[in-house]
Amino acid sequence: MERAEPMSVRLEGLRNGEVMRRHRVVLSVSLAAAMVAMAGCSPAAEPDGPVELRMAVWTANEGHLEVLNAIGSAFVEANPDIVSAVTYESITAPDYIAALTTQIAGGDSPDLVWVFERNGPEFVQQGVFANVTDVLQSTEGYDFDDILIDTLAPWSQGSDVFAYPFSNSPYGIFVNSALLEQAGQPNPRDLIASGDWTWDAATEIAASVSQTADVGGLFVGDPYVAWNDVLPVLWESWGANGWSADGTTCEFTSPEMVSFLEWFHTQVFEADAIPRPGEAADFAAGQAALALGQMSWTRAFGEDLEWDFVPLPAGPAGVAPVVGQAGVGVVARGDNPEVAAQFLAFFTSPESVSQLAAFFPPARESLLTIEVISEAAPALTNEQIQATVIDQALEGSTKEGHPKMNTIVPLVRSALDSLWVPDGDAASAAQLVCDNIDPVISAL
Repeated sequence: MERAEPMSVRLEGLRNGEVMRRHRVVLSVSLAAAMVAMAGCSPAAEPDGPVELRMAVWTANEGHLEVLNAIGSAFVEANPDIVSAVTYESITAPDYIAALTTQIAGGDSPDLVWVFERNGPEFVQQGVFANVTDVLQSTEGYDFDDILIDTLAPWSQGSDVFAYPFSNSPYGIFVNSALLEQAGQPNPRDLIASGDWTWDAATEIAASVSQTADVGGLFVGDPYVAWNDVLPVLWESWGANGWSADGTTCEFTSPEMVSFLEWFHTQVFEADAIPRPGEAADFAAGQAALALGQMSWTRAFGEDLEWDFVPLPAGPAGVAPVVGQAGVGVVARGDNPEVAAQFLAFFTSPESVSQLAAFFPPARESLLTIEVISEAAPALTNEQIQATVIDQALEGSTKEGHPKMNTIVPLVRSALDSLWVPDGDAASAAQLVCDNIDPVISAL
């Protein structure tokens, strides 16, 4: 998903009924436990009159909430007989998913929830989300076929849809043009034109600028803690996957993944192209040559920063565009699932999505236009919007998630800790990852 935060923090197949479902803090309540708790509850009674809907959201951004409130008010105005108000609850706890699942298990469930793509398969498989296929497809003017089919994969099972990816934001590379020029490094756009824009070229540039200007090289967030936020964006270019398509088999020991981990380790500890554990670089403040990011970052850039935004480089398996998502779904055992489903259809209609596009790149093909995206990121040029946002959104795959993501995140992290030292061994760390997660994922 896209997060507008400071840089240093940071279905043709479905219509045919066949979609591939492709710790720091330990969860106090798992999704499975939440569903067990909810299973003992009686189904929600049919409301006698208008109800108040509550939607849990990750953001507290005033601009986001202004758009969300406008959509909620419009729904209330159009449907006063079934809904009296739509309110948004901003959950800003360090572990958003833990806080959310605790609410659900504790009987204080919101009617709808905003969830990251990495957690989507888990919410779907555990039955947290209600099936909203019929509501979306039957709502007048909804235009279900306008939704980019691949964007629904994390939110679907077979031909059934359980949530809508309201934010569909491709990753790209931000370039500090002034730093590259001062260091005598090639312009990535020239490398793109010549077919030489690769991860090796990017890290060579990053290392050279870092040594010349005493700044960070290629900033990719914090892969040493939040590995699942960063590494899956890169490893797709190696043809690597964390697990099999059905999620039941660990693939960290594959030659492609080991090769990627070896490359990444080299860039950190030998080439000094990527910041080491504990190091940070704020691209917006001119502290990095290159940075992995999404278009919302541009809202933090000052006028003095000379920058560009280009597509992800190619790896050994070629160019692999990757999209981060946030989805919204109806909680199946919430108090008002029927009304909530109607609101979801309203919230994700073409008219509402055009409003959300002021911040969140849409999953609707008709709205993936330069005109619409420029509202969300006015600092981007038409070329940047077309090549790095629109084209990548149309071609990209959603960042890899898993139905047991919250369980395996700390297990993978603890195994990879052995790699984040100068003499770390990729093959050994990869084997330890599989040793840790195989007992969990094989039981799917």
